[in-house]
Amino acid sequence: MSRKSAGILMYRTRNGRLELFLVHPGGPFWEKKDAGSWSIPKGEIDDAEGPLQAARREFHEETGFEAAGEFLELVPLKQPGGKTVSAWAVEGDCDPARVRSNRFTLEWPPKSGIVREFPEVDRGGWFPLHQAREKILKGQLNFIEQLSEILGNDDKA
Repeated sequence: MSRKSAGILMYRTRNGRLELFLVHPGGPFWEKKDAGSWSIPKGEIDDAEGPLQAARREFHEETGFEAAGEFLELVPLKQPGGKTVSAWAVEGDCDPARVRSNRFTLEWPPKSGIVREFPEVDRGGWFPLHQAREKILKGQLNFIEQLSEILGNDDKA
């Protein structure tokens, strides 16, 4: 059975420009990575919930914020690893300095026997379209393109 995830792409307009809210994964693997490593807040869908419900839950778990409003369903994307991600865009606002993520444990360094705790998301940020396109994971880039098309905004600069 293929794995499925769901997430939220939050957007806002500042000074007449569209900005997107992305999160950076926590943990030692992602620590020094930037371009091509950011994501929409997302996670796996539990059997007892629908995809939008899962997306809203994951947004809250990974950021500490609630996503509310008119949700625009985007076309799901199959990731390079085989997982399918469903996503919704919603207009909203939040303060990246106040991101509070759930945590996970990992043996680190590998084979050391030391188990450490890390935030699932170590930070969030608002990015104009051109910068969001550089920051986001390649497998999620089409979510940005879909939203840009829906909103009629193709800001390349």
